[in-house]
This record gives sequence, structure tokens and C-alpha cells, in this order.
Amino acid sequence: MRRVLSLILGGGRGTRLAPLTSVRSKPAVPIGGKYRLIDIPISNCLNSNIRRIYVLTQFNSESLHRHINSTYKFDPFSQGFLEVLAASQTFENAHWYQGTADAVRHNLHHFEKWDFTEYLILAGDHLYRMNYDKFVHHHRSSTADITISVKAVSRKEAMEFGVLKVDSNGQIIKFAEKPKDDQILDDMTSDTGNPDKPYWGSMGIYVFSKKILRKALSDIQKDDFGGDIIPGAIESGYHVQAYFFNGYWEDIGTIRSFYEANIAMTSQTPPFCFRDPLMPIYTHARMLPGSHIGDSCIVSSTVGEGSMIRATSIRKSVIGIRSMIDYGTTIESSYIMGNDYFEEDRETGIPLGIGRNCVIKNAIIDKNVHIGNDVQILNKNGIDYKEESQYWIRDGIVVVKKGAILENGTII
Repeated sequence: MRRVLSLILGGGRGTRLAPLTSVRSKPAVPIGGKYRLIDIPISNCLNSNIRRIYVLTQFNSESLHRHINSTYKFDPFSQGFLEVLAASQTFENAHWYQGTADAVRHNLHHFEKWDFTEYLILAGDHLYRMNYDKFVHHHRSSTADITISVKAVSRKEAMEFGVLKVDSNGQIIKFAEKPKDDQILDDMTSDTGNPDKPYWGSMGIYVFSKKILRKALSDIQKDDFGGDIIPGAIESGYHVQAYFFNGYWEDIGTIRSFYEANIAMTSQTPPFCFRDPLMPIYTHARMLPGSHIGDSCIVSSTVGEGSMIRATSIRKSVIGIRSMIDYGTTIESSYIMGNDYFEEDRETGIPLGIGRNCVIKNAIIDKNVHIGNDVQILNKNGIDYKEESQYWIRDGIVVVKKGAILENGTII
């Protein structure tokens, strides 16, 4: 795997995850109480013995850069590196990245100086655990130009995926981007071994042979891998192979999917678990004290370190690092991201954290919020979409914005 160069794409606007992405890039969004989305592909690379990694960024990338630079260090003997390449204008190209493929095209001169044989191209906003060693070896053994990781999906899911038609040899012979037409859907079925999921959906994870990537980006002068380069390569006769993945994988593309992925982690047997001694997920090492739990009832929940919990009850929720939750408060089916810092005692104003006698249900509370006493966050009126200065409602889920202040007695 020393001959593999990994490219993690982290430059998109992430508008469907707003307001979580209003102040940070999508790969920098906190997940699981203490991690960030970017930790997933980086950890998969490290666990697969891939030590040459570039992260391509563009929008709201300050916190992402800070997290990467403070977290991932390589010793001088490993010949490894993890470098961030932010979008920049040059004399040759004065435009910002127009898509995933355009981001790679902009930076080919950085990549090609290294002695490697394949590019592993990853998204920075997916939740899964994969051994890329098996993926790359499948690509090599099939002598493919391009290999795409695919998973079986249902007819309903197929309408939201790039769907691939695969022959008996595992070669991809046809592609349809988010097909809605019944005739196209009928034509794109494959033998997946699961009659409930008769389609192969692209996971947006690719291996390109080194020379093939430059050729494809030159032959197909378009900007996106999933919508342009992959279907163009199939139509042009490139040997595009499928790699069949049967593990958990989730595209964290919307507030609903983000919320459900976090709440699912609170179950006794979660579909994705951070506790795996063989393939751990790494993140920034913090010198935080253990959490203090008062007279609280905590059921099926995760509590991050450095927290002060005095709540009456917390059920089926993820509580992030340095969370401050006061007496009498109840929290259910919510993700409380926690705080970036400890606050000294203040004499006036609403302190950092969640105050007394609050009720929070089916919500996402971003970092560094100041929530007063007797606040109710319930979406009582069942609103699907709303935008306010301190909070948004997306897919019926209340998202309190980073640094928001909710006065005593606020009801949402």
C-alpha cells in the first residue's frame, strides 16, 4: 500500500447540512460526541497502511485545517504525510473548484511527483469502516482502469444514488445518475443476491490507476466524478470494475441522515461503532478530565469526557465533550455537541451550556450554545422547515446554531 496515494475530497459547500455547515466545512462537522467526519476516511487510510494522504478543501475550511494539523503527525521514518491543499487561484487557472473532478484536476501537478501506482479517491463526509487494502488489491487483480466501491440498494434508495449495471464478471457496463423513470430503473437491476435490494449503488469511493486518472480528466472535460467522469469513462470503453461492499455505509448528506446516524450510535448494537480495537477511529487527543455525573438517570446514551451532567434524565442521546447540563433538565433522542472550551463562572448573562428545567427532544444542539432556564426545544408545531437567527428547523429536526443564545423560557 506504499504505492497508493489517497485523495480525500472535502471542498463542497454542504448546503443540505446547513446550519451545521454555515461556519465549518462538511468534513469538519462533529460526529459521535468527540470525532469529526474527516476522521473516518483518514482513520480508514491509516488502518489500511496508507500513509500518503492529501485533503482537498475549499469552503469554510479553517476549523478543518486546524483539526488536521493538530491531530495527525507522522514520524520522519514512515515516509508518510497528510497535507491539506486549499483551493487557490493560479495564472493557469483563476477559478475555484467547480466540482470533485475539477478539484483533482487543479492539483495533479502536486500528486504526480510521488512514486505510486494508484489514486484512492475518497469523500470526506461518509460514515463507514473499510479496509482499503482489499479494495486496492481487487483493483489490481482485475487489471481495471477504474474500480468503484458499490453496495446493494433498494429501488427507493436507487433514486438517490448513482446506479451501476454490473455484468457476471463484475465489470460495470452502464450507469444512471439518480434514475426516477421506471423503465430505466427496471433496466438497471443486477444480481445482488438480495431481492429486496436489486441495484448496485455507487458509494463515491474510487481507485484509479495513475495514468488513467490523468487521461480520464483530459478526455472528459467535466467537473464531477460521480455525474461526469465515471459515466463518461464507462461510455468511452474504460475497464471499470465493481468492488462489492457489504458493511455499514452512510452518506451524511442531510440533517435527517446526520441526526439518525448519531442517534443510531446509542443502541445496544449500533450499526456503526467507534469501539473497534482492530480498526480504531482516530481523532484529536484532548487532555480532559473524566465526566462528572450527578443524580441523573442516563439510558442508552454516550457522554463525552470533560462534561458536567446534573440533568434529571438523558435518554437515547449523544452528549459531546465539555457539555454542561444543569439540574431538572430532560434530554431525549438528541445530539448535544458540547463545547470547545470551559467557561469561567460568570455573574451575569446566560452561562455556557444548557440551563435548569429544560426539555430537549429530537434536536441537534451545536457547539458553544448558551441555553437559559426553562427552555423547551420540542418543535411543538411539527414544522418541517424554518430559519431563525438562533436556530433552524430541517426535516422536522430543530438545529440550534453554534454559539446561539436562547433566553430563559424560550419555546421552540
